[in-house]
Amino acid sequence: MVAYALEAEGISKFFPGVKALSNVSLRVRPGTVHALMGENGAGKSTLMKCLIGIYRPDEGIIRVKGEPVQFVDTLDALRSGISMIHQELNLVPHMTVAENIWLGREPMKYGFVDHHALRTQTQALLSKLNIRLQADSMVGELSIAAQQMVEIAKAVSWNADIVIMDEPTSALTESEVAHLFTIIRDLRSQGKAIVYISHKMDEIFNITDEISIFRDGKWVSSDHTANFTRQSLITQMVGRELTQLFPKFNNAIGEEVLTVRNLQRKGTFHDISFSVRRGEILGVAGLVGAGRSEVMESLFGMTSTDGGEVLIDGVPVNIDSPSTAIEKGMAFLTEDRKKSGLFLVLSVMENMSIVNMPEYSSKAGFVSHVQMAQDCMEQIRKLNIKTPTMDQIINNLSGGNQQKVLIARWLLAQPKILILDEPTRGIDVGAKAEIYRLISELANRGVAIIMVSSELPEIIGMSDRVMVMHGGRITGILDKEQATQENILSLASE
Repeated sequence: MVAYALEAEGISKFFPGVKALSNVSLRVRPGTVHALMGENGAGKSTLMKCLIGIYRPDEGIIRVKGEPVQFVDTLDALRSGISMIHQELNLVPHMTVAENIWLGREPMKYGFVDHHALRTQTQALLSKLNIRLQADSMVGELSIAAQQMVEIAKAVSWNADIVIMDEPTSALTESEVAHLFTIIRDLRSQGKAIVYISHKMDEIFNITDEISIFRDGKWVSSDHTANFTRQSLITQMVGRELTQLFPKFNNAIGEEVLTVRNLQRKGTFHDISFSVRRGEILGVAGLVGAGRSEVMESLFGMTSTDGGEVLIDGVPVNIDSPSTAIEKGMAFLTEDRKKSGLFLVLSVMENMSIVNMPEYSSKAGFVSHVQMAQDCMEQIRKLNIKTPTMDQIINNLSGGNQQKVLIARWLLAQPKILILDEPTRGIDVGAKAEIYRLISELANRGVAIIMVSSELPEIIGMSDRVMVMHGGRITGILDKEQATQENILSLASE
């Protein structure tokens, strides 16, 4: 057996105005799970795209089982034994589970797709992986978590010797994460090499054998997982110690800003009643499918309701669209930034300023680009957004920096009520600390904040109160002193 299943040596990659990778190296042994860690923008995804054939490195060499390779495209990499589960789902929604898994390599009979064989081999693969999905199910009708499991099955179906997993658990529940880890351990026992990218520290110390750390496009260190502590890992990732991950102020909490009474939407959520006060952070916890995001979308006018009442500053309001919500002083950071948050073909400045455009426009219809640029530049500095220029297309930024641009958009709008749905999903620990600081500062200024999160440490560390949901209903609202992990999980499982 070769010493390394995969080697990347001296890899550099240049883009206009930025050097994304600078002489980085990575060596992954067969039969191991190797974590790749670093802040957003550290170069992790760029290196993975070089390894899978999406990018061609400008310098350096890639070896698979000791043999140098130069991939023309992703299919070339797949045929060489490297498959990848992407952070952003890469599925065709109007096709079935079976058609997505075997797309471009369907079993054929007499020149046509053998649909019986396609269903049979798909169901066999799903059964082998203990994934409870049907081969004929339409992918677009599945939950995000179920779609993630389809991505996992698709990667495994290639029988690759090297499997790259980029944030594979971002949409999974705890039981689904445990299921994925069972699959990973089985692959490892077969001698497969797994490259595992995640910002979740518990996962890294649970499932990985070795860790490599990148920072600012450069390799920092590699070692056995057992030789790292949580603090030493964070320090090497961010280049500094994070002494207080949850910088929560003891700010004064004022009067009710948002009041919700008996809100409901048939088949989705029922009898939702709660309030948020000025300067308060209300955490919203619950398992995937509890109805948390659906309630927030209805509050912001993205979806309709069948009944109930919403009051802002004690006055009943009818929020029938996001534009109305914005007019009433609300802002909403969505769970899926690419699907419902970003304009991917527009620049950083355009994405940041689009909601606040009326403030930059005169009555004659002229736009003050100077003021817009000054405000956007201030947000880029304040939030430490890593971008070569404000004119950079936002799709070229890392996920964490895209998230910061969305936060900056709403900071410019100066809302009185800010709804944050999974604000740190897919974001590294250093960026998380910055976002937590910003959330605390906003609350300290009197903004009423609702924060939906699946990460209990985040909920417990940042919230003044915690509202727990299960099955489309509120099962309890806990004061900060009562908001323990055990109490939250108990209410989330009722």
